[in-house]
Amino acid sequence: MALDYRKCAEEIYSHLGGKDNIASAAHCATRLRLAIVDIDKVDTKALENVEGVQGVFSSNGQLQCIIGTGTVNHVYDEFLAVTGLTAATKDDVKAAAAANQPLPQRMVKTLGDVFVPILPAIVASGLMMGLVEALAKALPGFGATDWFAFLDMVSNTAFAYLPVIVAVSAARVFGGNIFLGAVVGLLMIHSNLTNGWNAANGYKVWYLFGHARIGDYVLGQINQLGYQGHVIPVIIAVWFMSKLEKKLHDVVPAVVDLFVTPLTTVLVTAFLTFIVIGPIFSTLETYVLQAAQILITIGAGIGSAVMGAVYPITVVAGLHHMYNVIEAGLLASKDFGNLNIWMPIASAANFAQFGACLAVAVKTKNPKMRTIAIPSALSASLGITEPAIFGVNLRLMKPFIAGMIGGAVGAWFGAISKLGASAYGVTGIPGYLTITNPAVYTIELAIAGGIAFALTMVIWHEDPDDIPAAEPEGLEAPKEVAFTTDKGEVLVPVNGKVVPASEIPDPMFSAETMGPSIGVEPVEGKVYAPFNGTVSMIFPTKHAIGIQSDDGVELLIHVGVDTVNMEGKGFGANVEQGDKISTGDLLLTFDRAEIKQAGYSDTVVVVITNKDALTDIKKAA
Repeated sequence: MALDYRKCAEEIYSHLGGKDNIASAAHCATRLRLAIVDIDKVDTKALENVEGVQGVFSSNGQLQCIIGTGTVNHVYDEFLAVTGLTAATKDDVKAAAAANQPLPQRMVKTLGDVFVPILPAIVASGLMMGLVEALAKALPGFGATDWFAFLDMVSNTAFAYLPVIVAVSAARVFGGNIFLGAVVGLLMIHSNLTNGWNAANGYKVWYLFGHARIGDYVLGQINQLGYQGHVIPVIIAVWFMSKLEKKLHDVVPAVVDLFVTPLTTVLVTAFLTFIVIGPIFSTLETYVLQAAQILITIGAGIGSAVMGAVYPITVVAGLHHMYNVIEAGLLASKDFGNLNIWMPIASAANFAQFGACLAVAVKTKNPKMRTIAIPSALSASLGITEPAIFGVNLRLMKPFIAGMIGGAVGAWFGAISKLGASAYGVTGIPGYLTITNPAVYTIELAIAGGIAFALTMVIWHEDPDDIPAAEPEGLEAPKEVAFTTDKGEVLVPVNGKVVPASEIPDPMFSAETMGPSIGVEPVEGKVYAPFNGTVSMIFPTKHAIGIQSDDGVELLIHVGVDTVNMEGKGFGANVEQGDKISTGDLLLTFDRAEIKQAGYSDTVVVVITNKDALTDIKKAA
């Protein structure tokens, strides 16, 4: 008898502890995936007895109900209708489940999720900016040419409009509308605002709610000050925007949702950004700058060492551009001999991040990580550290800490050696153009970068799962038999080591809930047809395929564990639903390195899904 999808969905919902206990819902090729607020409210035993549910388990904060290929999508549609929830992506469910992680871990992960996609933009701009600035310092006449003006514009575009790029990426991470996120980012650097890098020259204010004054504070005053170069206030603003937008979609009637929700979201976010988020962050920024000025005057180089360690943290917060205020003040002060003693501190901190990032590039066995780390390290050596910090060091954490230590020691050496610069705006290798003692400066950079490099090589160890195995060449479709049944043989569909179901790193597949199963630890990223038959189903993300032999064997081939979360990245299909296939035909392709990089197992799961229609099934493992 056919499964009653509506009844199945209703019974599942009745055992989940109510709608408020369901953060989000999605599905993959075989399972209904639910992010649950309080797992203790879920009646797991009752769920296991629901007709149509073949098994239940919890993994990484997700409650997963295995229902089966060709069925789960129908149950999911009915589940949305029953609960009133909106369709969510696997990323939505994953993010909701990750909300139970410790706060520091969530914050670091969020920064990584925001910055990794925009790395190409900031790496390219960082490298070009360092080269153009160095060339202008070496050839003063070049700085007055149209060529310099053009290259300078091209090189600094990503940084001049960094809040927009960050806002779009943050909106994607937080599940908001990326175009509304872009509007918020543009709003924070609007041309009507005073450029944030020119804040020291003064700025205007708006008096939106009158002129009532309490002490020195004017109520209703909004500073007309942009947020060029800032990161944290942009991310906070877009996080709020995304939360508000989702809430409004839930409560605003559908007939007016199209214009009411975007209008309200942008307007409320704008007020909050300029009245609360911006001013608070500016105040914290002022405190940081004042503390920095005090610290660098502490004797014996102690203050400089502290700032050498803290400097990369201020880069993460987007505060480092404001250090130009300190540098300009130092150059104008006779107390410091009209020298910029801040520049050696910044150079040590930046070059230490270069050393740590370079160590990752040298030590990693992951080609994708190396392709990110090498240009990021080069950019950091030229004084632009965002690619190295956000793309490599902060994501891996230990290299970031090693860089902080190297920066502290290098800055301390620069302070006791009384290093200074005759200008500001350049660090790292371009700093040679302004430094007072190039020989001592070389030693400082060697100390900072060398310590960070050595520490990273010692304390950072790459996760073995992140190291892709070499792809063999010239392999043919496997001839090994995976299953023998009364309706014919099923060949192994992937070249690799066949393992028993118990070794599949997934409790549902290892328990063979859906049917007799084996796993294959692949040595290449190709799935071949194990018999003559027809393609009955291809999941949209192309990580799973259902096929049926001409003799009546139904098979599910699932590439990797939890790879549905990759949303199709790294997967390809050479066939379509309904196609006739012959033994040895190439069905799917997958990037094993991409799967490892995403943090998932690439074990290929092979399941006979119609065991009741077969007899005498024998498995290879």
